[in-house]
Amino acid sequence: MYYILFYKTIDNYIEKRAPYRDEHLKLAKMASQKENLIMAGALADPPDGAILIFKGDSPKIAEDFAKNDPYVKNGLIKEWHVRPWTVVVGDE
Repeated sequence: MYYILFYKTIDNYIEKRAPYRDEHLKLAKMASQKENLIMAGALADPPDGAILIFKGDSPKIAEDFAKNDPYVKNGLIKEWHVRPWTVVVGDE
């Protein structure tokens, strides 16, 4: 099953993320290497959020990522939630 982690960022997120970016990307790369994180990226125009797609047995995999993400821990993400995603066309 796939799960989408939705992030809603604070204002001026792009400018404020620099001190946490390396640690955030390291966490994301580790999740990707474990094949839990399928793809992820920031939304643009406006840059007010991000979407991360996980594959696993439960939403816990995405929830645990968010709880350990330095962006969340340091207040750059003002809101996040996880939703199951049913893929009907694609690599499944």
